[in-house]
Amino acid sequence: MKLFKLLLLPALFCLNVHPSAAKNGKHTFAIQNGNFLYDGKPTQIHSGELHYARIPAPYWRHRMQMMKAMGLNAVATYVFWNHHEVAPGKWDWKTGNRNLAEFVKTAADEGLMVILRPGPYCCAEWDFGGYPWWLQKAEGLVIRTDNKPFLDSCRVYINQLAGQVKNLQVTKGGPIVMVQAENEFGSYVSQRKDIPLETHKRYSAAIRQQLIDAGFDVPMFTSDGSWLFKGGAIEGALPTANGEDNVEKLKKVVDEYHGGKGPYMVAEFYPGWLDHWNEPFPKISTESVVKQTKKYLDAGVSFNYYMVHGGTNFGFTSGANYSNDKNIQPDMTSYDYDAPISEAGWNTEKYDAIRTLMKENVKYKIPAVPERIPVISIPHIQLSKTADVFAMVEGMKAVESDDLKTFEDLDQGQGYVLYRRHFNQPIGGMMRVPGIADYGIVYVNGEKVGELNRVTGADSMEINVPFNGVLDILVENMGRINYGARITQNHKGIIQPVTIDGNEITGNWKMYQLPMDEMPDMAKLKNGYRKGMPVLYGGTFEVASPGDTFLDMEKWGKGIVFVNGINLGRYWKVGPQQTLYLPGCFLKKGKNEIVVFEQQNNEKKTEMAGVTTPVLDKLVK
Repeated sequence: MKLFKLLLLPALFCLNVHPSAAKNGKHTFAIQNGNFLYDGKPTQIHSGELHYARIPAPYWRHRMQMMKAMGLNAVATYVFWNHHEVAPGKWDWKTGNRNLAEFVKTAADEGLMVILRPGPYCCAEWDFGGYPWWLQKAEGLVIRTDNKPFLDSCRVYINQLAGQVKNLQVTKGGPIVMVQAENEFGSYVSQRKDIPLETHKRYSAAIRQQLIDAGFDVPMFTSDGSWLFKGGAIEGALPTANGEDNVEKLKKVVDEYHGGKGPYMVAEFYPGWLDHWNEPFPKISTESVVKQTKKYLDAGVSFNYYMVHGGTNFGFTSGANYSNDKNIQPDMTSYDYDAPISEAGWNTEKYDAIRTLMKENVKYKIPAVPERIPVISIPHIQLSKTADVFAMVEGMKAVESDDLKTFEDLDQGQGYVLYRRHFNQPIGGMMRVPGIADYGIVYVNGEKVGELNRVTGADSMEINVPFNGVLDILVENMGRINYGARITQNHKGIIQPVTIDGNEITGNWKMYQLPMDEMPDMAKLKNGYRKGMPVLYGGTFEVASPGDTFLDMEKWGKGIVFVNGINLGRYWKVGPQQTLYLPGCFLKKGKNEIVVFEQQNNEKKTEMAGVTTPVLDKLVK
């Protein structure tokens, strides 16, 4: 394989630059003779995964500097298709934390190689694994298989991506040294035995070819569990083994699928683990992570910490997993991941121990740990106004239908839908809502009577609707499934008929859409409050000097919080997350605005606070 050329990047001494390359100011990267070759010299990749989409853009550089100070020489990131195609055919590669090219250039400034993971499927506990929700609406389109409408859509995305970053590859003078083709496809092959292996293989080969056709000419790789290479390996791409701690097993399986030689890499080495609402916060010990890192260092195995810094699922970006054929396990707003660098960018005990190990084992200079971004407390955030959400709904135009419509039917991706049905005659008995997706609060004549919860399997309740009564079900989309065979079953809302006392309820349904895609303008809403009914709280607070803080949500119920127009994400009293990370770069010196959408509203609130320490491991049963 010919060596690719790279313009000299600042601070590349950390990459063990070959003297001849440094002299002429050019750099190369290749996979050759069983090694990663950087400037013709065998190089061990010490990478950390962090996702630009989960970090405010003003903090990208700080997080990369934290990685460098931990001893790493590369950064890996997923590219989430749905983070950039914000509506069908509408692309955003520039605003906020969507500027991928700027992220890559920042990595170059900091002397880091870049490993790009564009999917188009990513998983990553991200909504729908990175796919745009509306793909489900396209006639004849089947995701993640050899399906022409789907592959045509993938080609559009990949070409869009290439337009942003193909000139930032090592072959063009940039820091991108490798690109992943698909992602953990071996897992999907094992879960979808109903699809012939040949079909799976045609699909994954087509994705690699689309990347090549779009102009990606750096080495490509795949990543799968070591026992899943048969389905996941793609000819022409280096196979890497996720989570493989046995070095001999790693070498054996890579040799089998890569011509009897390396290089050997663990593209996902887990120093922490993912978190779900209503479940304990998992922890991985510092000792075990350091021990495994030492194994890789001694054996010359390259690795990528997944995650080195998790960040935050701001807004409605979090996805969901599942444990059986019916339930859902929504991913938390915090993506702290028990990673070496915390959600707010702090060094942890795990970080310090890895840094010490790296300093003992690498030849390049490791810089000092950057200063922590300032943290502030905000003791009193006054909530001066409330607005009754049901009163707000009364002024909205409903979609009327004899049958229940899903979010997708309503052309709505995220947020909430209120399903309303007026009854001319009384009805009572067991109400069953087997298609609740994912969480609903039930009201009769404007009074809360119960909750439906796909997380716990609560999809039925006794109900009594009187003569001339109104039934309301406020349904929340808690994130589309991001992993597994059920990723193809990702509609939201109420996706099956509702029955009461065995009677299917059809006719005269009204659906009110509450996407909450923008911060509600409290100035335009009437004051109003009813206990138990969904409510909007509004307020302002002063900040003398902006800094990071954590909104204390422990005494609240369930909902979302906006600050200065930015949706910080979901909170839910069940935990284990009890605070919401509010980056200081979202705040302004002086006056700041806050709006809270509280769904449960069991008691009226008058204030809230920003504290200096996050609470991410307090589960409430």
